Amino acid sequence: MLNHIQPAAPAYRIDGAQLRQALTQAYEDSTGETSDLRRRAVAILKESWDLARAPIVDRIDQARSGHTVAHALSKCADEIVSALWDFTLTHVYRARNPTEGERLSLLAVGGYGRGELAPYSDLDLLFLRAWKETSHSESVIEFILYTLWDLGMKVGHSSRTVDEAVKFARGDHTIMTALLEHRRIAGDADLVVQLDAKLASEGLKSNMFDFVAAKLEERDSRHVKAGTTRFVVEPNIKEGKGGLRDLHTLFWIAKYLEGAEPNPTRFHEETEKRARGEGSTRDAGWKVLDRLLTDKERQIFMRAFDFLWKVRILMHLTAGRAEERLSFDLQPEIATRMGFVDRTGEPNVERFMRRYFITTKEVGALTRTFCTKLEAQQAKPLARLSNMIQSGLMNLTRADHPGFAVTGGRLSVNSPDIFQKSPVAMFLLFKMADRLDLDLHPDAFTAIARNLNLVTPSLRRDKRAAELFLDLLVRGKNPYRTLSMMSETGLLGRYIPEFGRIVAQTQFNMYHAYTVDEHTLRAIDVIHGVETGRYKDEHPLASSIMPQLVDKESLYLAMLLHDTGKGGEDGQEIGGERAARKACERLGLPDWKIDQVAWLVRHHLVLSDYAQKRDVSDPETVASFADIVETPERLRLLLILTVADIRAVGPGVWNAWKGQLMRDLFAATESAFRGGRESDAISSVRQGLSERAEARRAELSENNDDMAAWLETMDENYLFSFTPEDIKAHAALVWSTFDAEPAAKARIDLSRNATAFSISASDRPGLFAGLARTFANLGANVVGAQVFTSSEGNALDVFYVQDGQGLPFAHDDPQRLRQAEQQLEQAALGHLPPPVTYRSALAARTAAFAIAPTVAFDDNANANMTIIEVSGRDRPGLLADLVEVMAKAHVDIASAHIDCYGERAVDAFYVADHFRKAQLGASQKQSVRKHLLEVLDQAPAVPPKAKLTRARASLAR
Repeated sequence: MLNHIQPAAPAYRIDGAQLRQALTQAYEDSTGETSDLRRRAVAILKESWDLARAPIVDRIDQARSGHTVAHALSKCADEIVSALWDFTLTHVYRARNPTEGERLSLLAVGGYGRGELAPYSDLDLLFLRAWKETSHSESVIEFILYTLWDLGMKVGHSSRTVDEAVKFARGDHTIMTALLEHRRIAGDADLVVQLDAKLASEGLKSNMFDFVAAKLEERDSRHVKAGTTRFVVEPNIKEGKGGLRDLHTLFWIAKYLEGAEPNPTRFHEETEKRARGEGSTRDAGWKVLDRLLTDKERQIFMRAFDFLWKVRILMHLTAGRAEERLSFDLQPEIATRMGFVDRTGEPNVERFMRRYFITTKEVGALTRTFCTKLEAQQAKPLARLSNMIQSGLMNLTRADHPGFAVTGGRLSVNSPDIFQKSPVAMFLLFKMADRLDLDLHPDAFTAIARNLNLVTPSLRRDKRAAELFLDLLVRGKNPYRTLSMMSETGLLGRYIPEFGRIVAQTQFNMYHAYTVDEHTLRAIDVIHGVETGRYKDEHPLASSIMPQLVDKESLYLAMLLHDTGKGGEDGQEIGGERAARKACERLGLPDWKIDQVAWLVRHHLVLSDYAQKRDVSDPETVASFADIVETPERLRLLLILTVADIRAVGPGVWNAWKGQLMRDLFAATESAFRGGRESDAISSVRQGLSERAEARRAELSENNDDMAAWLETMDENYLFSFTPEDIKAHAALVWSTFDAEPAAKARIDLSRNATAFSISASDRPGLFAGLARTFANLGANVVGAQVFTSSEGNALDVFYVQDGQGLPFAHDDPQRLRQAEQQLEQAALGHLPPPVTYRSALAARTAAFAIAPTVAFDDNANANMTIIEVSGRDRPGLLADLVEVMAKAHVDIASAHIDCYGERAVDAFYVADHFRKAQLGASQKQSVRKHLLEVLDQAPAVPPKAKLTRARASLAR
């Protein structure tokens, strides 16, 4: 071990003098050849770099300030780079009397220039030349870069003269941003002085407005790319909304404006420091922020900066690379290393993510305030930069409210104490913002945030406040935008404490893309979109029944409160119902409406559960569901609520398959209600089944004796499971087989967004399992299946299948469809290829989740069948493995209902004992449960900790 690494509190540092002595000794021991010099320098510098960096990153778990660690890593890099510079110009390419063309300086730019470095960040370097490129400067630059690359560092670099640097910066705001944070590491100090002077006179002042506009536009583009909301559950900590880049943007703008109008005395001082290589970026840049921010705002800035930097550094260390996305597989480890522990009802990872989202929310509020202060200082140019409505001055009359005004296209308050005089005015402010389609001015945001203590129990029961709030929620022009602003200020969570409990709450799973509060507000937006016709093409049924609703207020309130029970001791449904009753009672609603909202919250999952986990064609399913719903009004409310809830979970969660299942259940239940009094819905379903079945057979036969004879062999349920066109196609498929030869036919079903495969074959044990295995080998995802066996022993199995992108399987490849049909026909004969071993990217992501497998039996939903509901970690081939267990246990499957909630698969099977044609017995259930759990409990392909351990080990090396 080299002796030039000296310990110092709180971490090791590199002794530059001793490091240079070691490099000098290496030169004296070398052959003098460039390759030998570089090899020896790399060995010394790498040992120094590793020994100095290791204790810094090892202490990150205990470090309070992530930014301090980033700064320490940057200082280590400075020592390495500056020592390499001296070695290169002293021993490798020495210029004893450098000419004007050989003058050269090395600058850190970008984040490195700012004095911040994550473990796997790039080193951004600028080689500043006095003149055009010479053979000497080219050799120096090449030697330094190759040495740094050999050290394993990622280097971004450029080589320019002072004039070139300023010219490129003026033409490219990204280059200007990087150059704005330049810091001399080594070399000619006078060149840095020239650069500063040229920037101040020609670069900064000449395009001040363009630069600030570009940075704000760049910020908005980043947000769109990373997700327009900060509340995505796998956020980009660097580029996402409320992340480090937003804080950097404030820094860049402030520093640019400071340089655009420099104080001569301060400019001279900063230039002298920069020439000496001191940390002038921090001296100048952070002083700018100090002048623009209050003490409290500075505390918020630095608290967020330290927190986000610590998370980012841990992400790099955990992933073993420059990872900026806080993905599910990283979150548990980082939560633990950040010191978060489990609490009742909330795992440590969810507590950590809640803290993250609260931090990004604070960053958003700080950004608003900061931009307002810039506008105040540079009124005309910067007022155009805030991307707000520029409608000119809009005077509000006293009839609207005497305390409000429109400033810079945003609604503001004339006095910060306006709410002290009238707390209800807080709701009136948002009412007017919604009516005028205006954003809130940061002064108004601040005024509300500082007066949240006025939201007392008496205000929560104030009739006028309730009227204004419900008007916003139910009849607002843009309830999502207005409620989001209300939530940003903290007013929504304070006024409705039940909602406040779920603000920034996360759910550690791959199903939900947003925090609970963001999901709720997006669901409200979907309901509003259905009402205003935005979704009339995608959801024609919901759009058509919306005008029929008697009580839209209950629908919106139920959506606002539907998830308030999440994470509570009583569970989502019961806890949510209790919370909804409390909230509605405070709002002064009549008892019948409180009951309606509470019922919807309690049962907001029942429609999706029945549609996706039960056989919708089974009259028993319809009867049971109708018994829960009780009235057509609740049925309509529940449909719209369910559509909005699922759509707001995240992109791609809603699909045509789910929509068709829900429409089928809705239609069947509505028909049951029409068949008799609402309270007699169950009996109307059951009593009319035989009569409707006979009528259906007659309608389908159309005097066709062959069709009539075949339909007599099929169960009554089959007659109501398919359209007349489907049934005719099935009959043709059955008649096309000869000598018990199987036949398979595929059809693209656009209404279900799936490919429907119909297979006709002689029934035998294991038939369904063999077909399921074939689909698994094809790489297809089975989303639903129905099995029917005629009284003559012929099986008709119908599978609905999608590809990995959620589209109908092989929808654009007819040849692949034909091949799939042939393989299914072979499988029906018992000719199965061996199972395919899959490599799935899903395995690594799901490995982060602890998923307890479950198996449940239900004998109450159907008199003749047992429903087996299984849940466990999703993986390719899972369905085939499950149904093979049932085949070995002599269990016949009548239908399979397949669903996936992120990393968790939830499948339901209607089954019967093969020999008794009845529900499963107790011993049979016990055996099936045991073997199903063995299938569900298979370990993920990638152990969750293996990759992380290797990453840490590689860093230590």
